[in-house]
Amino acid sequence: MTTLAFTDRVALVTGAGGGLGRAHALALAARGARVLVNDLGDASGHSAAAQAVVDEIHAAGGQAIANGASVTDAPAVAAMVAQAMAAWGRVDILVNNAGILRDKSFAKMTMDDFRLVIEVHLMGAVHCCQAVWPIMTAQKYGRIVMTTSSSGLYGNFGQSNYGAAKMALVGLMQTLSIEGARSDIRVNCLAPTAATAMTEGLLPPEMLAALKPEAVVPALLWLASQDAPTRAIACAGAGTFEAAHITLTTGLHLGLGPDVPEQLAAAWGQVSDRAGEQVPASGAAQGGNELTQALAARR
Repeated sequence: MTTLAFTDRVALVTGAGGGLGRAHALALAARGARVLVNDLGDASGHSAAAQAVVDEIHAAGGQAIANGASVTDAPAVAAMVAQAMAAWGRVDILVNNAGILRDKSFAKMTMDDFRLVIEVHLMGAVHCCQAVWPIMTAQKYGRIVMTTSSSGLYGNFGQSNYGAAKMALVGLMQTLSIEGARSDIRVNCLAPTAATAMTEGLLPPEMLAALKPEAVVPALLWLASQDAPTRAIACAGAGTFEAAHITLTTGLHLGLGPDVPEQLAAAWGQVSDRAGEQVPASGAAQGGNELTQALAARR
């Protein structure tokens, strides 16, 4: 069994002042990475939470620096990446972990709360990815981990904003993994189940005790490692690990007749039958499958 080591790697972890981000930063540092710990700071840009994690890393003999940028502020994110480059000359790993909750049923949700969650989770990750992308491309190496959620993958009452943002990160991952392949930039998603400040009060105490953030960390380390997969959606919680997939069924060709809507309604069970389903290598697989069946029907 090969040990996952991060010696001489440089990692940026956003939202790392507590919870999952802190656990990720500490684990990466313990395995040799130099870590920029980001967490939202005050008006001067100082983040006491980020500095506290940096102090923990230093106390354990590791290397780390603190940053208080908001991931919603593209210039501040660019400055954050420049800070890491000035300190260590490269960026190997980006963990997009920063996030917030503004839970409410869709009927009662304000558009301001919807947009804010999108800005932090989705656009925050976009800003960070854009800032590190040319660096990773030039050095022909990069590992990016998006933090998605079961709320995005499968839905959750009261989290339409959060779920939309988290599923959007999967779409971002799918395309960036394709575009980054030639430069060995591997992009994956992590869907954690963990007790953090955002989940306190949502789960009973006995469940919170089982869902320690540290139980998710092994999945993060794997997705950020040199031998990581790409385009994977790893799910992790309470020491259990799963993989989620967006699949495409074989489907059924019905043609263009006037009664196709009725045929589709009658055949929906066959269309949605998961036997023989595939995990497409790209979005082109859907069109390819459709055209293959259409052309075969003409013969």
